[in-house]
Amino acid sequence: MGAIPRGLGRGEWLQALPRALVSGFVKTDKEFQSRGETSGTTVTFVIIDGWTVTVASVGDSRCVLDAQGGGVSDLTVDHRLEDNVEERERVTASGGEVGRLSIVGGVEVGPLRCWPGGLCLSRSIGDMDVGEFIVPIPYVKQVKLSSAGGRLIIASDGIWDALSSEMAAKSCRGLPAELASRQVVKEALKTRGLKDDTTCIVVDIIPPDNSLPPPPPPKKQSKLRSLIFRKWSHDSSKKLAKKLSAVDIVEELFEEGSAMLAERLGSDTSAGQSTSSLFTCAVCQVDLAPSEGISVHAGSIFSTSTKPWQGPFLCMDCRNKKDAMEGKRPSGVKVV
Repeated sequence: MGAIPRGLGRGEWLQALPRALVSGFVKTDKEFQSRGETSGTTVTFVIIDGWTVTVASVGDSRCVLDAQGGGVSDLTVDHRLEDNVEERERVTASGGEVGRLSIVGGVEVGPLRCWPGGLCLSRSIGDMDVGEFIVPIPYVKQVKLSSAGGRLIIASDGIWDALSSEMAAKSCRGLPAELASRQVVKEALKTRGLKDDTTCIVVDIIPPDNSLPPPPPPKKQSKLRSLIFRKWSHDSSKKLAKKLSAVDIVEELFEEGSAMLAERLGSDTSAGQSTSSLFTCAVCQVDLAPSEGISVHAGSIFSTSTKPWQGPFLCMDCRNKKDAMEGKRPSGVKVV
């Protein structure tokens, strides 16, 4: 919340959320580092504002949308080295080594992992003993539901190793949220057993009650009037059906998954930037003197900006963090 400029309207606030979530994830990762935390976590972070759902995620926990009407879609991307070629290439380009666990006799087993550490994921918060090329920069997706609403299934990898998104959604349809979450866990355990963290949250986004009062008793009418009324009702029902069929559309407002901080923070012309935050570190929110800030674009070969003096700006500590995530300097964490 600290990365969102004050005084924004609702629409501007929603536009500023994706960039602010990137800042918040990186700042949290830095706090793990400052405390010497070497363990780590996946994160699936969901913000609901009216019909707008914003999801930021690192790792292989997942958020699935079961829209009213039966459409099932993933609002996250799994950051597993085994399944994501782009992430494997990024990790190796940044200095990491990717390979399977080697046992006696040189036989390789299990999924692809990053070494040292043996982590199966390319993004997480924490996991400093692996290396800072395991980045905390989230995949962010923002959608607007129709007024029919929908259901979110948010769960850890113990669920998704056992069930597909469609299977999880189908298994709990028709149940209230609390019972639905238990049913998803039950289905996962029945399929695979308890081999990993198996946690599920179900959130129903429900439209307000638009029920109408009961109609008055019908009046006596002539056969001709009755025939005309039935025809009008039939035509109206067809029009209403067409309207309802369009109601179930989910509108995609934003999607970005780049692991490069400069790309995700954009420039000072991005939505949500204000002069009050011009000389504030875009990640940790510390105030900067005009001469202290280092542009997030300075020296980045991935940046589309040709103006290294253009913001947003980073403090020296966050600039070092950015360089470590991109493999431009060794990780700042030493594990003994």
